[in-house]
This record gives sequence, structure tokens and C-alpha cells, in this order.
Amino acid sequence: MYKRFLPDEFVKDVFHIKPEKLVEKGIKGIITDLDNTLVEWDRPDATPEVIEWLKGMQDAGIQVTIVSNNNEGRVKVFSDPLGVPFVFDARKPLVKSFVKARKLMGIEKEETVVIGDQLLTDILGGNRKGLHTILVVPVATSDAFFTKFNRMIERRIMAGLKRRGLITWEE
Repeated sequence: MYKRFLPDEFVKDVFHIKPEKLVEKGIKGIITDLDNTLVEWDRPDATPEVIEWLKGMQDAGIQVTIVSNNNEGRVKVFSDPLGVPFVFDARKPLVKSFVKARKLMGIEKEETVVIGDQLLTDILGGNRKGLHTILVVPVATSDAFFTKFNRMIERRIMAGLKRRGLITWEE
């Protein structure tokens, strides 16, 4: 059961995910979470660093689609100025939104990577669909109400992964 929550990779933040490495792996598209993955959950727009990261991916021929459990207004305000397609009210970890994002990009599952900050939504959902998953450290130390509950459960899951020797990185 624990392996469903185990990401394929763990990095400090999205800026440690380099387009050259993804291209080497045959990746053509990124499905990324928004809140606490790209920016803080209460920041309405992209930082200059996120804009530069997105441009680097696009320059390398890697498409990016945001898949968020948040509402349309929140995701649209962030995504539209960047010209980045998005799926809102995704209901992650259900897999329907991951399939929709892949179809929007016109790519196969082997060409897709999922990036997110939550085991219970992003990683579990990506793993359930057989996609390559990358867990990042949340960019904010605070969370929205429902995410706080998820974090409590995630701490227990992480402890279980660690006890079983499945975690190979330091927190």
C-alpha cells in the first residue's frame, strides 16, 4: 500500500527539475500542481523565477499543464497571463484530470511527468495512472485549511515509508 504514495523522485523545488534531464528521459509534457508547488497557495500570480522556469521548459519543447484541485478563478488568474493550459477542480487523486491533461498535450504516459507537493493528491494520482512522479517540498510553510489535514496524514505515510526503507532522501 505504501508504494502507491512513493514518488519516483524527490527534489527541493521545481527549479531543480531541468529541461535537459527531462528531454534525455524522453519527457514531452509536465503535469504540475499549482498551490505550494509553483507558488505559495495564497500568491495569485507567478514569480519571475517561475516564469523563467516555464519558459525554459517551453524552449526545450516540453509542454506544461497545470492540474489543480482549486477553483477555476484561482487557476485561471495564475495560468492565463502565462498562456499555460490548466485543469481546475481536478479532484486529485482521481485519475480523470491526469488523463485530460495528457490529452490536452497530445502525449503518451511514458512522455509525462507529474510534479507536486502532496503525496495524497499529486503523487498518489500520478502513480495510480502509471506516470513518473516528482515530489517537491512545499514552497510555503502555511497551508489552506484542507491541506493542513492532508499534511497530518502525509507525515504518517512518510514515517511508514521511512520505516520500510523506501525513502532514500533526507527531509
